Amino acid sequence: MRPVIYQLFVRHFANHTIGGQPWGSRETNGCGTFAGVNDAALDALAQMGVTHVWFTGVLRHATQTAHPGLPADPACVVKGIAGSPYAVTDYFDVDPDLAENPANRLQEYAELLQRCRRHGMVPLMDFIPNHVSRCYRSSVRPDCSFGEGDDTAHFFRRDNAFYYLHPQNSDRELQLPKAPFEPERGHGRVTGNNAETWTPGECDWYETVKLNYGCDYRHGPSGVPWQLPAPGREPRVWRIMNDVLAYWQKMGVGGFRCDMAHMVPAPFWRWAIARARLRDEGVFFMAEGYNDHMKLTEGDVHDILLHAGFNAVYDSPSYDALRGLYERGGWANDLDACNHDSLKSYLRGVRYLENHDEQRLAAPSAWNGQGADVTRALMAAQFAATACPVLVYNGQECGEDASGPGGFGGDNGRTSIFDYTSLPHFQHWTAGGKFDGSGMTERERALRDYTAALLPMLQHPALSKGGFYGLNWANQETPNFGRDADDTASGHYLYAFLRHYRKAKSTVLVVCNLHPTLDFTTRVHIPENAREWCAKKPGPQSFRNLLDPAAQPLFATAEELDAAGLPVTVPAGTALFLEWA
Repeated sequence: MRPVIYQLFVRHFANHTIGGQPWGSRETNGCGTFAGVNDAALDALAQMGVTHVWFTGVLRHATQTAHPGLPADPACVVKGIAGSPYAVTDYFDVDPDLAENPANRLQEYAELLQRCRRHGMVPLMDFIPNHVSRCYRSSVRPDCSFGEGDDTAHFFRRDNAFYYLHPQNSDRELQLPKAPFEPERGHGRVTGNNAETWTPGECDWYETVKLNYGCDYRHGPSGVPWQLPAPGREPRVWRIMNDVLAYWQKMGVGGFRCDMAHMVPAPFWRWAIARARLRDEGVFFMAEGYNDHMKLTEGDVHDILLHAGFNAVYDSPSYDALRGLYERGGWANDLDACNHDSLKSYLRGVRYLENHDEQRLAAPSAWNGQGADVTRALMAAQFAATACPVLVYNGQECGEDASGPGGFGGDNGRTSIFDYTSLPHFQHWTAGGKFDGSGMTERERALRDYTAALLPMLQHPALSKGGFYGLNWANQETPNFGRDADDTASGHYLYAFLRHYRKAKSTVLVVCNLHPTLDFTTRVHIPENAREWCAKKPGPQSFRNLLDPAAQPLFATAEELDAAGLPVTVPAGTALFLEWA
């Protein structure tokens, strides 16, 4: 089955508090809980075609909110009020904010995992291996804390947990943007984003410290030992992280989204994933990985991580190409470069349009202000062109625009992960915990209905297993084929392609209109070699609308498809899915 992953940020998803204020407290702005992700919510996700649920922000992290037995962390190491879920303070515990009864938080999380399984979906969670909070200390597994016994006199030692700054004198203190951090007086540590400084800035991951996997990252890939260590000689950080994965697998977690996986040595991934698969051969590993961002691999990050055992890796080039249509003058013709069958990412990239790091499609400050009008076409172009896993971020299906109360992140087009906030448009669907859409506007309902029709359709044989054949090259001279007023060639805003799975003799023609306001009535030329590629015989051909089964099928002869083309009308910001019989 093709993975359809739903990113569910628990703090946001089941927060039913209306309104709130910037920098508001938990009491003022509300907070979703594990129990709030109830059977009604999970049933709706399953009905929408979701196969995997990535529960985001679950691990206990640095926060300015106190709970019984868990005092607030120093404000200087907390971004926002709720805090960054990527500044973990205990890998073996969960955020007490997310529990109805904080003392029972681990049990409440385990029950959520069980509910997710009962609804036929695989629960995933974050694994954050590159860095921890400056306040990290495990209360659940104190034997698995980091840094005890480290030789702090050296920047790097193979078995140190951290990298240590060389002080000018023994009393030098680490100066964070808000205040000095006294616990690191005389032995400051490198930040999670490799900033080797006693004065990290606001744009650094100053609230975190980088973990040491037994290699000196300053030398880049050349500093990474590519042979696995002898059994029993693994760096202590490796062994602790293996314990982390085993702990959550035993609780019922079926996979992990691995944060900044390219910043961790690939030999560790080979070692750790192999052990995780001995415990559960079906465990799913998804990597966030980029080629242009502090990587510890020679060559292509995507290929290296897949070779190390990951099921899938973020496909950022396809996201960048689509966004480039609106922000950098790109054309739909450019998209074929991301979708060709020869690309190794064809089956194992993760296709997304939103996640917690990216701006919302409907945010006015993103996608040249046009994302809300083309979301349906973008989903078709991004999700249907390959057999890759796909990722949908909670609120995306309702046109969430990041208008909830913010704080640390400011008004940047993202729903804040650092603060107690809500999803105003999404709340029209969650309806106070009923998850029935009773408060939705017509526009919100139309987008969610489209998403709920599209995602299950991705399991169609042609879309889940088939190859790709782009048609824009054959339509560059076709009148009105996605031309804007001043265009002298076609293919600016229309994107057409075939998906074909030979074993099932299954073919789908997809035509996406990526223009926010212009409808296009045109013809799609399908050349003879394309018909041969999908093994279509001469004679009458029919095309059935998969998203609108009541619509009349389109007919043409094989010869007409090449000479005249198939007549289609594609409204602005939408797409056609035509099953070719």
